[in-house]
Amino acid sequence: MKPLLFDLNQHTELAHKLCTGLEAQTAQYELRLFPDGESYIRCLDDVKGRDIYILSHLHHPNEKILPLLLLANTLNDLGARSVGLIAPYLSYMRQDVRFHEGEGITSRYFAKLLSGHLDWLITVDPHLHRYKSLDEIYSIKNRSLTSVDSIAGYIKQTINNPVIIGPDGESKQWAEKVANVVGCPFEVLSKHRYGDKDIRISIPHVENYVGHTPVLVDDIISTGKTMILAAQHLTDAGLPTPTCVAVHGVFAAGSLQEMMDQGLQVVTCNSIEHESNQIDLSELLCEGIKDLKNKQYEASRK
Repeated sequence: MKPLLFDLNQHTELAHKLCTGLEAQTAQYELRLFPDGESYIRCLDDVKGRDIYILSHLHHPNEKILPLLLLANTLNDLGARSVGLIAPYLSYMRQDVRFHEGEGITSRYFAKLLSGHLDWLITVDPHLHRYKSLDEIYSIKNRSLTSVDSIAGYIKQTINNPVIIGPDGESKQWAEKVANVVGCPFEVLSKHRYGDKDIRISIPHVENYVGHTPVLVDDIISTGKTMILAAQHLTDAGLPTPTCVAVHGVFAAGSLQEMMDQGLQVVTCNSIEHESNQIDLSELLCEGIKDLKNKQYEASRK
């Protein structure tokens, strides 16, 4: 029997592409709230003995995690052979250390929660700042894919004579990798803080990039403030208005409009469904899932 894909984002284009690429069937289910706010869930397909894929873009996770876990438990209770999570954007990764006394290391707690209810996890470019891999916190099989080739392919096709710019130190890994695939130069903006409100940014070797089109590349756009500030300094240095590219468009309320008001073109991958999506990750995800499942099958035969 074909695997079943439960689209918790409901009727997304990505879900349709994944079903095609994975030769999976779209699952029919009912998910609603009782008047008292509790969740009701019902699977309308026979799941016994079948492999199950759950697709959920885990931005704004607090409203999504309980229905996800209730669905996973329901599927296991009904006899599914395996239940895996496709989370193109994986939340609760930033709190990877106790920055202040009394804080919780929520990335570890969230990983333990998901690991207790699922058989595997696949995601794209999680925020692995202090962790070397997801295996440090997730006890289930997992794949951490990278969108570098997808982003580089977009830049090659659409940007003339690019220079890749990392807006801050943490973005260096994205900027360097994308630039290497594109075959173009990259720089990382230098940020100097002289006070709470006095932050100055400079671009090294700006004179080398006259005639280049700057492309700001980062993993996440949330408030957009970093991109806006970086773009202002690039134009002040005499470069053209940059294109802003991010893997995950989380976008706080009003942030995209604020960036557009500054004349910025904003491009994201479809790890989170959004109007800025121009880079498709479906093929990357399909290949990663097939590889993970094949390795699971090989391991089970040993």
